[in-house]
Amino acid sequence: MKLTGKSLKKNKLIIGSRGSDLALWQSNFIKREIEKKHKNIQVEITLIKTKGDKILDVALSKIGDKGLFTKELEVHLLHKRIDIAVHSLKDLQTEIPDGLKLAAVTKRHGVEDVLIARKKKTTIFDLPEGGTVATGSLRRRSQLKHLRPDLNIVELRGNVPTRIEKFLNSDWDGIILARAGVERLKLSKYISSIIPTEIMLPAVGQGALGIEINSDNKFADEIVQSVHHLETAQAVFAERALLKQLEGGCQVPIGALGEVKSNGLYLDALVGSVDGTLTFRQKLRGKKDEPVKLGKKLANNLLKAGAGEILNEIYKTARNNK
Repeated sequence: MKLTGKSLKKNKLIIGSRGSDLALWQSNFIKREIEKKHKNIQVEITLIKTKGDKILDVALSKIGDKGLFTKELEVHLLHKRIDIAVHSLKDLQTEIPDGLKLAAVTKRHGVEDVLIARKKKTTIFDLPEGGTVATGSLRRRSQLKHLRPDLNIVELRGNVPTRIEKFLNSDWDGIILARAGVERLKLSKYISSIIPTEIMLPAVGQGALGIEINSDNKFADEIVQSVHHLETAQAVFAERALLKQLEGGCQVPIGALGEVKSNGLYLDALVGSVDGTLTFRQKLRGKKDEPVKLGKKLANNLLKAGAGEILNEIYKTARNNK
C-alpha cells in the first residue's frame, strides 16, 4: 500500500497493548504485519493494564462489562499517547466512545470454542455424567447446560495459560476456551476437541482482532488499512449490530456467527437463559454490504420470538445484585 499526502509526516506508530501473553501475541502480530507492508514505519508497543487484568477473582458477569478490557487503552488513545489499540474483538464494546473509531478488523482465525479435557478426542458428550466443567463465560455456560443439563459448571478466570494450568491442577473434567487464543499461543496440544458451531455459537467477534484509533489520527487510519480484511469485517459488523440491538454483553448469554458466502451474508445467533433451559436461535441471510441492517433485523426477530423475556429477566437479576 502506497501512503500519500500528509500522512507521511510520521514514521513511528505506537501500539497500546494489555500485558497478557495473548494480548502481546496480538500486538506483535499487528506490529509484524505493519512493518512488513510499510518498511519505513517503526512500530513500538507500550503496555497498559486494564480493569479486567486487575480483578481476577470475580466473575465477569458480576463486574459489569463496559470497557472491562478496553477503557484504559481508550483513555490513552483519546489523549494521543498511543496511535492504535489492538483488541480481541470480542472484548470491544459495541458502543465506541466519542472521538474513537474501530478502524480495521483482521482476517478471522478459527471461531470455535474448544474443550480441554483429560484425554484426547474427548467431546462434550463424552464427559462423565455429573462431571465438572469450568468456564468464565455465561454464553458457554448456557449452551453447555442446554446440551448437558447434568454437568456442574464452575467459574474460571485468568489468561489462557493460567486457565489451562488451573485445570491441570484441579479435579475438573474439562474447561472451555476460544480456539483462537489456544492456537495462537501454541497450546494446541491441550485441545481434546473442537466444538462445532452447530452446537455452540461463539462470542460476537470471536477469532478476529479489532484495531481502534483516535478518529483524528489520519496517519494511523491509513496505516492499519493494510491489515483490514473486508469479509471478516462484514461478518463481525453484523454480529456487533445484533449484540448492540439486544443490548448484550458479558452479562448475557448471546452467541453469534456471521459468514460471507457467494450468495450473501449469513448470520446465525442465539439468546439463552443462564441455566440453559430456554434457548432462542435463528439464522438469516442479507446483503454483504448491509451487515448492520442484517444484525438489527435478526436481533428483532429473536426478540419477537421470545428472547426479550430472557433478557429482561437477566437484566432485572443483574440490577438486584448490584
